Amino acid sequence: MSSDGRGRGGTVEREFSAGGVVTRAGEKAVECIVIVPTRRAKGGARVLSLPKGHPENDESGADAALREIREETGIEAALVDKLGDVRYWYQRDGRRIAKVVSFFLFEYVSGEPGGDPVEVEEARWMPLDEAEAALSYAGEREMVTLAKVHPACRS
Repeated sequence: MSSDGRGRGGTVEREFSAGGVVTRAGEKAVECIVIVPTRRAKGGARVLSLPKGHPENDESGADAALREIREETGIEAALVDKLGDVRYWYQRDGRRIAKVVSFFLFEYVSGEPGGDPVEVEEARWMPLDEAEAALSYAGEREMVTLAKVHPACRS
């Protein structure tokens, strides 16, 4: 693979998604909402992740993240700040995809975990410390680490 992101004889497809770390003060610690998508990881394992998805039409990253939070978790949240971007490569139908997922920090406003049963098997609150260790993807664990040190999450 060359440094310009092209493999032998082909260009790279690019993909963008946006997601959120939604926090609230729990009984003992600051918590964030996590989901178990109905779609399994390669090999069939359950995935524990943060809510995220693709922008629709001309949505901004933050607007897309907020919509995905509503759809996947059933809760309402308010934007606090951008946390950062997760970048990775994956393959789909033999094509290499360069993906960027922008993550935003949100504060819980209202609602109970639920969401779209077609896309999400479970949505629940989890202490930030636990999510930092339990989330399936390293990039998402890193976003929880960034949320933990953000001034809005210090209690």
